[in-house]
Amino acid sequence: MLEQLQALDNININFSPESLHIVNLILALVMYGVALGIRPQTFKNVLLFPKSAFVGLFAQAIALPAITFLLVVLLNNWITPMIAMGMILVASCPGGNMSNFMSQLSRGNTELSISLTAIGTVITPILTPFNFWLWGSFYTNFVNNQAGEAIWLRIPFLDTFKLVLLLLGIPLLLGILTVRYFPKIARKIKKPLQNLSVALFLILIVVAFSNNLDIFWSPIFIFIFILVLVHNSAVLGTGYGLATLFKLPPKDRRALTIETGIQNSGLGLVLLFNLMNRGILTDPIGGMLVVTAWWGIWHIISGLLISFYWSRRAAR
Repeated sequence: MLEQLQALDNININFSPESLHIVNLILALVMYGVALGIRPQTFKNVLLFPKSAFVGLFAQAIALPAITFLLVVLLNNWITPMIAMGMILVASCPGGNMSNFMSQLSRGNTELSISLTAIGTVITPILTPFNFWLWGSFYTNFVNNQAGEAIWLRIPFLDTFKLVLLLLGIPLLLGILTVRYFPKIARKIKKPLQNLSVALFLILIVVAFSNNLDIFWSPIFIFIFILVLVHNSAVLGTGYGLATLFKLPPKDRRALTIETGIQNSGLGLVLLFNLMNRGILTDPIGGMLVVTAWWGIWHIISGLLISFYWSRRAAR
């Protein structure tokens, strides 16, 4: 099994620099669209639910990567380092903006969901590279101690930070400035721009992996499927467990569960493509790519399943 998983690292992803420029542009468009929904009132809502907001931020920023680290340590004998790093990368990414729709569908606290998404998006340029570096370094040290010899896995904090700042920070700033100085334009273009950018982004990710569909039909993919299922379930359970532990209202529990379990793994894919293209990541990282890509599909399925289940049950 391990030999088959290690073989995933050497898969050849046909993704040209020209395609990467287009994906970067679309990601910037996505983040600009998200920023158009960030208003001062969004952050004021946090003051209305301070306990729920702080629990939600703790779940996303600290508990999620910590639980993922514990999970990869427990599964160390059955997974490869690159697959483990893919799980850590996903856990370091911010929540996806689809979580707001899912929270509304599940009859949860949509205002809390929007507030958590907004705050998470704003702190992403710092939080994502930091968590990836921190927990990735913890895992590297663990692997080295277990192996008895040095295994080199570079976790490029500064390079990742610069990249995230360029891809996300500038579009976020432009979006916030548009809301501040051109509110009418922002309201008019927000919805169509968000829908268009997300649709284009999903299409390009599918095209990027279209030449590697044999991987997703191979027997080893069953293991990847189960692994992502377990990881995503643990993440959703962490969100719901913390919300229950701190005795949050039922609607807040639903919103927090979805916010914690829906990760912007598309950002993780774009980061990997950019780090490879710039020669920053030189080791074969196919395992990271496969895990991150399937996460991007599965979390939508699991999120919608939970949302439809809760949509038929009132939050008492």
